[in-house]
Amino acid sequence: MQCKFVPSVCSYCGTGCGVLFEVIDGQIVSTLPMKTHPVNQGKLCIKGWNLHEHVNSVLRLKQPLVKTFGRFIKAGWDEAIGVAADRFRAIIDEHGPDSVGVLVSAKVTNEENYLAQKFARAVLGTNNVDHCARL
Repeated sequence: MQCKFVPSVCSYCGTGCGVLFEVIDGQIVSTLPMKTHPVNQGKLCIKGWNLHEHVNSVLRLKQPLVKTFGRFIKAGWDEAIGVAADRFRAIIDEHGPDSVGVLVSAKVTNEENYLAQKFARAVLGTNNVDHCARL
Protein backbone atom coordinates (compact mmCIF):
# COMPACT_ATOMS: atom_id res chain seq x y z
CA MET A 1 0.00 0.00 0.00
CA GLN A 2 1.38 3.39 -1.01
CA CYS A 3 0.28 6.44 1.01
CA LYS A 4 1.23 10.04 0.28
CA PHE A 5 -0.02 13.54 1.01
CA VAL A 6 -0.46 15.82 -1.99
CA PRO A 7 -0.69 19.60 -1.46
CA SER A 8 -3.37 21.44 -3.42
CA VAL A 9 -5.76 24.39 -3.29
CA CYS A 10 -9.42 23.95 -2.37
CA SER A 11 -11.67 24.37 -5.40
CA TYR A 12 -14.94 25.18 -3.65
CA CYS A 13 -14.58 28.97 -3.68
CA GLY A 14 -12.15 31.70 -4.62
CA THR A 15 -10.54 32.00 -1.18
CA GLY A 16 -7.70 29.64 -2.07
CA CYS A 17 -7.30 27.58 1.11
CA GLY A 18 -4.42 25.14 1.17
CA VAL A 19 -5.34 21.48 1.50
CA LEU A 20 -3.51 18.18 1.70
CA PHE A 21 -5.08 15.23 -0.05
CA GLU A 22 -4.34 11.86 1.51
CA VAL A 23 -3.81 9.54 -1.43
CA ILE A 24 -3.69 5.77 -0.95
CA ASP A 25 -2.86 3.64 -3.97
CA GLY A 26 -3.73 6.51 -6.33
CA GLN A 27 -7.16 7.21 -4.74
CA ILE A 28 -7.90 10.39 -2.76
CA VAL A 29 -9.32 9.20 0.57
CA SER A 30 -9.38 12.32 2.76
CA THR A 31 -8.75 16.05 2.87
CA LEU A 32 -6.78 17.84 5.57
CA PRO A 33 -6.07 21.56 6.09
CA MET A 34 -2.55 22.74 5.33
CA LYS A 35 -1.31 24.21 8.62
CA THR A 36 1.42 26.34 7.03
CA HIS A 37 -0.73 27.83 4.27
CA PRO A 38 -0.94 31.65 4.57
CA VAL A 39 -4.64 31.82 3.61
CA ASN A 40 -6.30 29.33 5.94
CA GLN A 41 -3.52 28.63 8.48
CA GLY A 42 -4.70 25.09 9.27
CA LYS A 43 -8.44 25.75 9.13
CA LEU A 44 -11.06 24.63 6.62
CA CYS A 45 -14.77 25.19 6.20
CA ILE A 46 -17.09 22.19 6.01
CA LYS A 47 -16.93 22.21 2.21
CA GLY A 48 -13.15 22.04 2.25
CA TRP A 49 -13.10 19.17 4.76
CA ASN A 50 -15.27 17.14 2.38
CA LEU A 51 -13.53 18.07 -0.88
CA HIS A 52 -12.36 14.49 -1.47
CA GLU A 53 -15.98 13.30 -1.54
CA HIS A 54 -16.72 15.61 -4.48
CA VAL A 55 -13.64 14.44 -6.37
CA ASN A 56 -14.56 10.76 -5.96
CA SER A 57 -18.34 11.06 -6.36
CA VAL A 58 -19.97 8.62 -8.77
CA LEU A 59 -22.38 11.47 -9.61
CA ARG A 60 -19.58 13.71 -10.88
CA LEU A 61 -19.88 14.56 -14.57
CA LYS A 62 -16.78 13.57 -16.51
CA GLN A 63 -17.97 14.34 -20.03
CA PRO A 64 -20.75 16.32 -21.70
CA LEU A 65 -24.30 14.96 -21.76
CA VAL A 66 -27.01 15.96 -24.24
CA LYS A 67 -30.69 15.45 -23.46
CA THR A 68 -32.29 13.46 -26.27
CA PHE A 69 -35.89 12.21 -26.07
CA GLY A 70 -35.93 12.90 -22.32
CA ARG A 71 -32.71 11.02 -21.55
CA PHE A 72 -29.16 12.23 -21.08
CA ILE A 73 -26.80 10.69 -23.64
CA LYS A 74 -22.99 10.97 -23.61
CA ALA A 75 -21.75 13.39 -26.26
CA GLY A 76 -18.56 14.98 -27.52
CA TRP A 77 -17.68 18.57 -26.69
CA ASP A 78 -18.39 19.88 -30.20
CA GLU A 79 -21.87 18.33 -30.21
CA ALA A 80 -22.71 19.56 -26.68
CA ILE A 81 -21.56 23.11 -27.41
CA GLY A 82 -23.51 23.08 -30.67
CA VAL A 83 -26.70 21.94 -28.93
CA ALA A 84 -26.29 24.62 -26.24
CA ALA A 85 -25.67 27.32 -28.86
CA ASP A 86 -28.72 26.26 -30.86
CA ARG A 87 -30.91 26.27 -27.73
CA PHE A 88 -29.66 29.71 -26.65
CA ARG A 89 -30.35 31.01 -30.16
CA ALA A 90 -33.89 29.57 -30.19
CA ILE A 91 -34.76 30.99 -26.74
CA ILE A 92 -33.38 34.44 -27.58
CA ASP A 93 -35.18 34.49 -30.95
CA GLU A 94 -38.49 33.60 -29.31
CA HIS A 95 -38.31 35.50 -26.00
CA GLY A 96 -35.56 38.10 -26.41
CA PRO A 97 -32.09 38.37 -24.88
CA ASP A 98 -33.31 39.18 -21.38
CA SER A 99 -34.85 35.69 -21.20
CA VAL A 100 -31.39 34.17 -20.62
CA GLY A 101 -28.64 34.80 -18.12
CA VAL A 102 -25.17 33.66 -17.13
CA LEU A 103 -24.10 32.55 -13.66
CA VAL A 104 -20.33 32.67 -13.15
CA SER A 105 -18.23 31.05 -10.46
CA ALA A 106 -15.74 31.88 -7.76
CA LYS A 107 -13.96 28.64 -8.68
CA VAL A 108 -12.48 30.17 -11.83
CA THR A 109 -10.10 33.06 -12.36
CA ASN A 110 -11.09 36.70 -12.60
CA GLU A 111 -10.11 36.58 -16.26
CA GLU A 112 -12.49 33.67 -16.93
CA ASN A 113 -15.29 35.47 -15.08
CA TYR A 114 -14.59 38.56 -17.18
CA LEU A 115 -14.86 36.47 -20.35
CA ALA A 116 -18.16 34.99 -19.17
CA GLN A 117 -19.73 38.41 -18.59
CA LYS A 118 -18.32 39.60 -21.93
CA PHE A 119 -19.91 36.54 -23.59
CA ALA A 120 -23.24 37.32 -21.90
CA ARG A 121 -23.26 40.94 -22.99
CA ALA A 122 -21.57 40.82 -26.41
CA VAL A 123 -22.76 37.44 -27.72
CA LEU A 124 -26.05 36.74 -25.96
CA GLY A 125 -27.02 40.41 -25.67
CA THR A 126 -28.07 40.24 -22.03
CA ASN A 127 -27.00 42.08 -18.90
CA ASN A 128 -28.30 39.19 -16.77
CA VAL A 129 -25.00 38.17 -15.22
CA ASP A 130 -24.56 37.05 -11.63
CA HIS A 131 -21.83 35.56 -9.48
CA CYS A 132 -21.96 32.76 -6.91
CA ALA A 133 -19.42 34.31 -4.52
CA ARG A 134 -21.96 34.72 -1.75
CA LEU A 135 -21.20 31.86 0.65
